[in-house]
Amino acid sequence: MAITSINPLTGTARASHKEASSFDVEKSIEQAHEASQEWRLRSFEERAVLMRRVGHILREGAQSYARLMAEEMGKPVKQGVAEVQKCASACDYFAENAANFLAPEMVDAGLFKSFVTFQPLGVVLAVMPWNFPFWQVFRFAAPALMAGNAGLLKHASNVPACALAIEEVFRKAGFPESLFRTFLVGSEEVESIIEHRLVRAVTLTGSGPAGRAVARKAGEMLKKTVLELGGSDAYLVLDDAEIAFAAKTCAKGRLINSGQSCIAAKRFVVVESVRSRFEEAFVEEMRSAKMGDPQLEDTDIGPLARHDLRDALHEQVEASLAKGARCLLGGEIPGGPGAFYPPTVLTDVHPGMPAHDEELFGPVAAIISVADEAAAVAASNNCAFGLGGGVFTCNLARGERLAAEAIEAGSVFVNAIVQSNLKLPFGGIKESGYGRELSHYGIKEFVNIKTVVVAESGRSFADGETSSTPTE
Repeated sequence: MAITSINPLTGTARASHKEASSFDVEKSIEQAHEASQEWRLRSFEERAVLMRRVGHILREGAQSYARLMAEEMGKPVKQGVAEVQKCASACDYFAENAANFLAPEMVDAGLFKSFVTFQPLGVVLAVMPWNFPFWQVFRFAAPALMAGNAGLLKHASNVPACALAIEEVFRKAGFPESLFRTFLVGSEEVESIIEHRLVRAVTLTGSGPAGRAVARKAGEMLKKTVLELGGSDAYLVLDDAEIAFAAKTCAKGRLINSGQSCIAAKRFVVVESVRSRFEEAFVEEMRSAKMGDPQLEDTDIGPLARHDLRDALHEQVEASLAKGARCLLGGEIPGGPGAFYPPTVLTDVHPGMPAHDEELFGPVAAIISVADEAAAVAASNNCAFGLGGGVFTCNLARGERLAAEAIEAGSVFVNAIVQSNLKLPFGGIKESGYGRELSHYGIKEFVNIKTVVVAESGRSFADGETSSTPTE
């Protein structure tokens, strides 16, 4: 069996790679476990030297890695370079901070001596998507490996060369050969990998159905999971927003990665009093984006990652129009080769339409009109997802209040597009998943948070040294 990547610009096969056999998978898991037993004993300083080397290799090869992403999933090269550089920054960040994040914490619990220590779990499986083929992996790998774990990567089947390139980066940096391994296998093999006795935890970034399948199997096996799933969260444009700025920022948020991002802006909840002005400015911003060959530096929007994904997106648009939405821009599949879909703006979007209820994974924006702030919040929260949202207002106190207290999402940004940041926790609620990545919260997802109590020989808790009872 072979795994073949298709260039979404041309529709032709780029390369084929041999799929790993069950024997290969079993051997790799065992080798990763063995490597983790030695790796966990290394100091943070030793791990950091190699992780910084990974960052250096990524920066040196940013252009070539970006071109690889363009060939396999259509990402514009300038965005690919930025993605690789962000991966390098993650390596540096966790190399610098892991020791502090995972330092033992002394606790005055009324006992003789008590503290909390953070120990690696062992082998962690990462099931990753194609839309950010480097960043999604390093967002997991940098903290997980710095914490002392081993990593196994099951990447999306349309980006096998990216998966192999990432494994090679760790090998070139000098990491133990089996500590980070890539499996070129189909999705149907994931459950058996989760079942393996040496796999201790799983992280997945992907769709809701994939997340449910992984959570179900991991739950059956009593293994820790972190899930970062889809998003269709809203950007609220309130009556006091600076419209030109809001329109420009919203368009940028919608078109990141050609619209193929979980945290890309998708639904725009606009107060009716500013709706017409926002629509006019927003359509012009969306229209100005240049669609074309992702290998060209001036391209803003490349082809979507696969032709079937482009066709599914168009079906969502057509179904929404059939139910009463209006198209202000785009909405037609262009002629010629390539999985292209143009920047598209739908308005008069209501519940019951795919544009309202489902995630649109491509450059399609849905405008929802509401009467006031209260209705905007209600419309924002009337969504199965809860990953990232935004508020546009000139009243910063108002925006902060809504972001902190009213909007249901893992991240809410005021007057800015939602982005992941190394120093801030990232993740969602509701059908957008659970758990957090990045920051000190993320590195603690795949460790054993262990309580240690040290008592003097010959004395016990019954001697009055603790407020706890032995039966607790």
